[in-house]
Amino acid sequence: MKRIISVISLLTAATWLAAPIAASAEEDIGNAEHGRVIYQLGKGDAVPACEGCHAPDGLGDDGIGSPRLAYQTSSYVLKQLVDFSKDLRTDDTMYQMNDIAKGLTEQDMKDVAAYVHTLKTPYIGSNLDQLRRDGAEVGDPHKGKMIAEYGALAQGVAACQSCHGFHGRSAGRMYPAIGGQNYVYLQHELTSFRNGYQKFGAATLSKDQMGEKEDNMRVNDYMGQMRAIAANLSDEDIANLAAFLTLAKPTTAGNPRAPSH
Repeated sequence: MKRIISVISLLTAATWLAAPIAASAEEDIGNAEHGRVIYQLGKGDAVPACEGCHAPDGLGDDGIGSPRLAYQTSSYVLKQLVDFSKDLRTDDTMYQMNDIAKGLTEQDMKDVAAYVHTLKTPYIGSNLDQLRRDGAEVGDPHKGKMIAEYGALAQGVAACQSCHGFHGRSAGRMYPAIGGQNYVYLQHELTSFRNGYQKFGAATLSKDQMGEKEDNMRVNDYMGQMRAIAANLSDEDIANLAAFLTLAKPTTAGNPRAPSH
């Protein structure tokens, strides 16, 4: 009996350990080495090095509002680059990503996304104490955790983890990793999704409507899902969620499995 249990345990462990490998192979959408060159050195005059804003380790910078790219799914990075290149998403923080993406070929975008996926800098998140000292209004992580894990049904807000996985570590290639993301970026994007809903709702926009977008407005979410959620979030809710998610770790003592992406 013990031997049977041991065999079952080994088979289960083998499957559990193999899952991240399979998922990683699935993410190989481009030439990571070529993507590394663009990320570190840029491409000609039109495309500066990505690390200039997103940092060599992919952690981004709260000071300029750039997001962390480390541990991001390559399919999500690729979609954002394509959307920037087609003006389906507007960079209203540094006002650079639209022009930069237009300077990349389709293959360049795939290569950059593939390289970004190799960045495995540990989840660090923002220094909330430093942000407070700098004068930022920082939310309450404990209140944000309640929304992230359980939602706010009375407000029509689903739990973040239903799409983004445990502590926002990503539940698959369609949805980005948001755990450990920078506070300033999270707060800005949630607000942008809410603003997008207030003007356009959650509908898919036509090409003509895309030209009507304003600053701090985002409408390139899958099926309008984030706009529909953000529409029911208050400024306080957004600050609380951003505070929790930036500190969220992908594992706990009771959930030790690292993200497969």
